[in-house]
Amino acid sequence: MNGRLGCILLSLLFASYSSAQTIRVDATPTHATNRFVPNQTLGAGIDRIPVSAIDKDLVEPNVSRTLESGWQPVTYRQNTELAVEAWHWNANGAWSDPSGSGYFVGSATPTEFLRYSYGYRLPHRGFTRNDGTGNSGYSRITDGDPNTYWKSNPYLSERFTHENDALHPQWVIADLAQIQLINAIKIAWANPYALDYEIQYWTGDDPVHNPTRGVWQAFPNGSVRAAKGGTATLRLSGDPLPVRYLRIMMTRSSNTCDTHGSADPRNCVGYAINELYIGTETAAGFHDIARHTPDQEQTTTYCSSVDPWHGPDDITGKREAQVGFDLFYTSGVTRGLPAMIPVAMIYETPENSANEIAYIEKRGYPISYVEMGEEADGQYMMPEDNAALYIQWAEALHKVDPKLKLGGPSFQGVNKDIEVWPDANGRASWTARFLAYLKDHGHLNDLAFFSFEHYPYDPCRIPWGSLYDEPTLVSHIMQVWREDGVPQNVPMFITESNLSSSASETFMDTFSGIWLADYIGSFLSSGGGGVYFFHYLPLQMEHGCNDSPGTFGMFTIDKDYAIQQRLPQFFVSQLMNLEWVQPGSGEHQVFPARADLDDGAGHALVTTYAVKRPDGQWALLVVNRDQFNGHKVKIAFENEDAHAASAFSGSVDITSFGRSQYEWHPARTKFLAHAETPGENSISATTMGNANPDGPPSHTTINATRDTEYELGPASVTVIRGKLAR
Repeated sequence: MNGRLGCILLSLLFASYSSAQTIRVDATPTHATNRFVPNQTLGAGIDRIPVSAIDKDLVEPNVSRTLESGWQPVTYRQNTELAVEAWHWNANGAWSDPSGSGYFVGSATPTEFLRYSYGYRLPHRGFTRNDGTGNSGYSRITDGDPNTYWKSNPYLSERFTHENDALHPQWVIADLAQIQLINAIKIAWANPYALDYEIQYWTGDDPVHNPTRGVWQAFPNGSVRAAKGGTATLRLSGDPLPVRYLRIMMTRSSNTCDTHGSADPRNCVGYAINELYIGTETAAGFHDIARHTPDQEQTTTYCSSVDPWHGPDDITGKREAQVGFDLFYTSGVTRGLPAMIPVAMIYETPENSANEIAYIEKRGYPISYVEMGEEADGQYMMPEDNAALYIQWAEALHKVDPKLKLGGPSFQGVNKDIEVWPDANGRASWTARFLAYLKDHGHLNDLAFFSFEHYPYDPCRIPWGSLYDEPTLVSHIMQVWREDGVPQNVPMFITESNLSSSASETFMDTFSGIWLADYIGSFLSSGGGGVYFFHYLPLQMEHGCNDSPGTFGMFTIDKDYAIQQRLPQFFVSQLMNLEWVQPGSGEHQVFPARADLDDGAGHALVTTYAVKRPDGQWALLVVNRDQFNGHKVKIAFENEDAHAASAFSGSVDITSFGRSQYEWHPARTKFLAHAETPGENSISATTMGNANPDGPPSHTTINATRDTEYELGPASVTVIRGKLAR
């Protein structure tokens, strides 16, 4: 019995190659689905990382080892907005208040070499948490401190938008964690306070993440007009009502100045709240059920925007940093190519962003595109508010350089349309409303590209079968953006991408390389304009999904950042960037291709992406998603204009990477019921994982004919490249 079971298992693991199927390439010249240039289209991203990583990654030999992956242009990621921070891209600059605080503007004049730049927390923050950094920081609305306050972004007030404040209402949401019976609220207003506002409750499940599954309903006594500020106690209803989410919707400001004085008009617009108390009112008084603590255990609040006012003591520390622009451009990591540069917009000032671009141009560093803001959807920003900021920033940046190509909004990695609370016309699509605002205000031409991120899988839940989803996931979301109104002449860029938003050992498995090939191929086949792999530089293993160690990088490294092993995404990056496409500035054409092999449940086991290179060769990126079975395929090129099929002929190069060339052996972990040291994880690694075998890809050259059968190893990515028979 044991011997028979062993034979069954071996037959599953080492299944013989099936009879040959056929890959068909539609080579009709007019049927090309896309055109791209590798050194403009296939890039990678660099984010905020530990200072030790900056010091050891942006030097040799790590720069050269990173460049060996073949990625070309670089996008500089801007991480501070995810943490609700202001960005001092240059430590040299000026504060708006002579006391040395306020709104900071970095100097546009190059002086010292910029090696690092840092984030500064915002003391008028109204988020307990957001979708960017999770459980970090806290809101000043329920922190229990009467001297702190939330304040909305002044750039969303009439003074800067030139529109009535009611067109950009600001709001605060309190999440009571469970349904509570309430009938009263106490608002300790700061300055400026709301003259007109409404207290509402949500009728559905979650207004932040499911904004169309419910409505905001005003409390019976929730509408307030011509308010006087101070501490207002409102009896919202006679009897307590069951409520979990409560919203204060503010539509007219007192325009009275906050604690920072009247010298700067930004101190005197918008709305501000010291503290919020929610509960019931009886003859015995007000009974508060909110939790007031300066940490993540406070009653959770969300807000529409945050004032970027801060001071020098608000620096978040210097263990992590954004790479300084001078080091970024001179380290060699950009290959001397123009780079995509971000500007902070959601928690920043247009003057600071304008000086940033002026500094880079004064240094003579090339810019390809400017990405405006970071993940507005993860900051719960309404589309009209984001578009109003976009216009102000576009005007400021184009004064510096009218030729700048601006874009955004750098969405989080989502697989469906982003929805918000419907407007008066019932429109719930964030993208459609953002584009409509730009168009209505005559600024749609300021959108030179549309950017979003791609993290398609739920962290910690990535079965092998999810590989079947990827081609549709990326092509579908691009179609969604077009249907929302992104003009056909505006290219789509995926400016950050990987499997999911949380690392795990799946990133070190062959799964990650197979996914990467399918994703890049399907994005380009669907008309994508530019794509950036994340993360370009070597990074340490971090605590990831299901308590497993993981890395977004393409390598494993030791404590000193010396590269130890190459991971699947490095090898597949090489296959795509050095074998499938012809590196450089030559134009490639993408053609439709398909295989006729499925798993019996309608899933394609083999996907194919065909390009015609500028050197005259055709190259196929062939992905075998069958985990344990290899397959043999024939290849036919069909051309309607020629009324005949063709095939590879003569010398054909075949490069393959998969299960036969690589196997990851996971780390071993130990369990601790309780931590021995403060902050220690209850699950920790006792040995690090390793790959054995660890590449390289196999490479062969054959003399092909029309009847040649090509072998695809199990769980593999293969590039087949050559010329066609006449």
